[in-house]
Amino acid sequence: MRTLYPPTTPFREHHLPVDDLHTLYVEECGTAGGIPVVFLHGGPGAGVSPTHRRFFDPARYRIVLIDQRGSGRSTPFGELRDNTTAHLVADIETVRASLGIERWLVFGGSWGSTLALAYAQAHPDRATGVIVRGVYLGRAEENRWFNEADGGARWVFPERWARYAAHLPEEEHGNMIEAYWQRMDSDDSATRIAAAQAWLGWEDFAATLVHEVHAVSDADPLETLAKARIEAHYFRHNAFLEHGQLLRDIDRIRHLPGVIVQGRYDIICPPRSAWDLSQAWPEAKLEMVLSGHSATEPATVDALVRATDAFADQAAAYAG
Repeated sequence: MRTLYPPTTPFREHHLPVDDLHTLYVEECGTAGGIPVVFLHGGPGAGVSPTHRRFFDPARYRIVLIDQRGSGRSTPFGELRDNTTAHLVADIETVRASLGIERWLVFGGSWGSTLALAYAQAHPDRATGVIVRGVYLGRAEENRWFNEADGGARWVFPERWARYAAHLPEEEHGNMIEAYWQRMDSDDSATRIAAAQAWLGWEDFAATLVHEVHAVSDADPLETLAKARIEAHYFRHNAFLEHGQLLRDIDRIRHLPGVIVQGRYDIICPPRSAWDLSQAWPEAKLEMVLSGHSATEPATVDALVRATDAFADQAAAYAG
């Protein structure tokens, strides 16, 4: 099985203003003259990490990683104003142009898969291919599956769901995303932080196939609040997409090489979304692997690294 490439450090970092409010943190890793690829992180709001650089051969790729608006080292941290999918898609294109890249491979997992598809469909002439993992299509039924009382995830993780549900009075269980949002948008900081910790306490330890059901995060409360608010902001607006938009517009990218990697036992972004995507995009290769949601589980790493290596091989053969 393939494993992650060794740790690497950026050869160039940028703080790129994209409007009067937002400045993005962007890093470039690998080889300046390599195959351009953009990595789109999950969340929304999670930011990039050093591990994300390691899905690509640094000797062959020019790896561009972007902290999306309000996330990671982008500023203002946690900002929701002018923060929608359309803004993020425009930002990716701004980064590409500012770095002088003509076309690039688009790679995204979880929320990053949503953004990868949205960007590639908006700018198909700027993508050389698309690799997505842990597919999330921004549909209301996907949000209900994981975050609402009529969803299915609560039947799989009852211990953790009990704590998530207990944070809200039962009369608010009919729209839990909105109820959590109201608390995370409260004027009282203790109310905001408690809601954010309960929100991410439900999600954070559900990503791996094997996990400790009673684990509690020790993350910084303000970082937790920022990520949780961005997530709820996007989820309550169904990712600022029209229903079924990413499937409806798939013809715009069907000519591009595509790989879909999906954990068979992914509870956060269940396999039905990856299946639906593959049915709309039969030219893409769908690989179901024995893992959960996390990108770093062995079977998922193997599939993703094989995909990036294969793309590099094809690029080298074409160049030859």
